[in-house]
Amino acid sequence: MFSVALSTPRIFNRFSCLCVVSRTFCGRIFNNSDDVENGFGQIEDFLNESWKSSNLDNNASTLYDSLGSSGNYSSREGFIDDVKIDVERILEVLHQDGPGFDSKPVLTNLGLRISGLLVREVLFGIIKTVNYANKNRCAKLGYKFFVWSGEQENYKHTTNAYHMMMKIFAESEEFKAMWRLVDEMTEKGYPITARTFNMLICTCGGAGLARKVVERFIKSKTFNYRPFKHSFNAILHSLLTLNHYRLIEWVYQQMLAKGYPPDILTYNIIMCAKFRLGKLDHFHGLLDEMGRTGFSPDFHTFNLLLHVLGKGDKPLAALKLMNHMKEIGVDPSVLHYTTLIDGLSRAGNLEACRYFFDEMINKGFVPDVVSYTVMITGHVVAGKFDTAREIFSEMIERGQLPNVFTYNSMIRGLCMDGKFEDAWLMLKEMESKGCNPNFLVYTTLVGYLRNAGKLPEAHEVIKHMVEKGQYTHLLSKIKRYRRC
Repeated sequence: MFSVALSTPRIFNRFSCLCVVSRTFCGRIFNNSDDVENGFGQIEDFLNESWKSSNLDNNASTLYDSLGSSGNYSSREGFIDDVKIDVERILEVLHQDGPGFDSKPVLTNLGLRISGLLVREVLFGIIKTVNYANKNRCAKLGYKFFVWSGEQENYKHTTNAYHMMMKIFAESEEFKAMWRLVDEMTEKGYPITARTFNMLICTCGGAGLARKVVERFIKSKTFNYRPFKHSFNAILHSLLTLNHYRLIEWVYQQMLAKGYPPDILTYNIIMCAKFRLGKLDHFHGLLDEMGRTGFSPDFHTFNLLLHVLGKGDKPLAALKLMNHMKEIGVDPSVLHYTTLIDGLSRAGNLEACRYFFDEMINKGFVPDVVSYTVMITGHVVAGKFDTAREIFSEMIERGQLPNVFTYNSMIRGLCMDGKFEDAWLMLKEMESKGCNPNFLVYTTLVGYLRNAGKLPEAHEVIKHMVEKGQYTHLLSKIKRYRRC
């Protein structure tokens, strides 16, 4: 059937001591520092929703608030078209700002209808243009518009608008200005949320200020930590999504020192952090402690164990665990199988991956796009591109549409196979099917072309990206990018 390793009794003795966590959390337990280079990082990117993307998502509630709940489709469509035109006019005026030209009175004379969507789109337009050369100017223009729009009648900034402005300051490396905005939000009664914390920890963490950010949020009386039980859990969860595992350990100690007992979520986060740090003795100690406090495993905590067993190349132990799940009323799902397969593929056991993939289908489950992408990526990384191509074809035949991460794996496989023309065609194919390449797709193709000495072709890909209007604000990064 497939190669098996001995089961792990220590883990099975601790089933009763596991805990609850969301699917988002489960998708975040797989990060390694080299995952993007070894091909697995793209799967995590799909499973994870980082603060960067979430801050730039369309805010549907803002749009509907601007239209009114009774607005019909045509009125919404007309409103959006008007906003696009107004955004272009505003950006044109802002770009003229400078000595001898004050944009504020000109903006006022335009007689615009200010809405949350309009403010968001203007700030996003500025974010897209930030680079090393113009970052100071972008910060000034963004804040000038932010202040001006906040002064207009019948409009009040949303928390999302503050986050967008913070994003501009972050891209411009104006860290003190970010903190001033947080202070202003507090003074004006805006909720300081987990997203606010994520933005600060991402930016200031790189500047060596991560612990100070955490200390401030621990002490904050205005931190809206819901839906978490208390601020410590909210902070721990955010740190986990950002892979700050060592800082998680410190926060956990602070939490215990202040008399907050760990709950199910706390234990899972700490256990995951210990696993990621390679502290398996601590990991098992936490399992023991959870058992003593009476916590029982559920759907998501079994998911964590399956990944641990998969990555440890213990398919037989994983099979026993799945049987145990059924015995206690927790039926394995597509997520459980996919998580296990992901771990096994990292261990290089593709035979076991195929077994569990087929077993999932035999049990009546329909593999989703993530399941197929995990299988494809595992074979690409192992240098078995022909099999990856077969799985890709099987996926399409069964009605699963490839996403950007599936395509990235296939493009990477084609490049590794020396089929650069086919890789370029696949990029165009995904575009023709409405699947827009992300920045990772471009860097993957450009990196392999450069390493193969195909510099003209690499420049052609970059030119194509720019002509499409994609990631122009990251152009300097892709020009410096090299794939080893």
